Amino acid sequence: PGADILITNHTYNACRNAAAETARRIGGQLVVADIPFPIDDPQAVVEAVCAAVTPSTRVVVLDHITSATALILPVRQIIATLDPELLVLVDGAHATGMIDVDLGALGATFYTANCHKWMCAPKGAAFLWVADEFRDTIGAVAVSHGYNDGWPSSASRFHAQFDWTGTDDPTARLSVPTALAVLGTHLPGGWPAIQASNHALVHQGRELLTAALDTDTPTPAEMIGSIASLPIPLDRYPGHNALDVVESLHDNWSIEVPVSPWPTPEDRLLRISAQQYNTLNDYELLARALIS
Repeated sequence: PGADILITNHTYNACRNAAAETARRIGGQLVVADIPFPIDDPQAVVEAVCAAVTPSTRVVVLDHITSATALILPVRQIIATLDPELLVLVDGAHATGMIDVDLGALGATFYTANCHKWMCAPKGAAFLWVADEFRDTIGAVAVSHGYNDGWPSSASRFHAQFDWTGTDDPTARLSVPTALAVLGTHLPGGWPAIQASNHALVHQGRELLTAALDTDTPTPAEMIGSIASLPIPLDRYPGHNALDVVESLHDNWSIEVPVSPWPTPEDRLLRISAQQYNTLNDYELLARALIS
């Protein structure tokens, strides 16, 4: 009770809402670390998060890769700098498959992610990783058979509680190894080659778009993976909000690309992605659409 939960101004909105509601229920405060954007140094992220910690902070929620702004946050460095008594939950929704993720080395207390984005598994495939010292205290939301049933010697009570929680269809989760194996054969170098190829393409696409829009690159290349965001200048499309731009691109150009009202409702932040089915022609078409 009374514990503060620390997030950042780049936190995914659904996670922000969940953190705010949890803070309300326990009588604590939601504290927001202000990470600058544009940004040119990952150390600025570490400093912003650590500076926002209060004496009442108990939980820190970090995006491994932010959604609207597409930043790879230096999660490992942040955690190493924080008080080890703090609980750190990492939202890795975009990280798994886009970049290398070593759960044991990060130092997080909890790490959760889905597999339908960059692993190309079906929607509904996701995972929760919990540090060893907390597995006896974390259980499934739905209390079911694993709560008191015996389990094989090769399993644990922690896993047993999540294995059978009613009539949930596990097909999506069971398909993840196949998705990894199939996509991993797409390039001769396997997953490292795929990640490098996607990063190179999104970097090229971003450079093309910043030139077309006559705007600055907001982040260094090492802080992006396979997604990149850039602001649409406010003097372009006057009177049109983010949704207007999305609908215009879709209806007139058959282009599907997210445009977020970030950091304020008046702003428009466009995010591009690069996967193996994309080519530079896709970003050239987007540039023509944006300047037309």
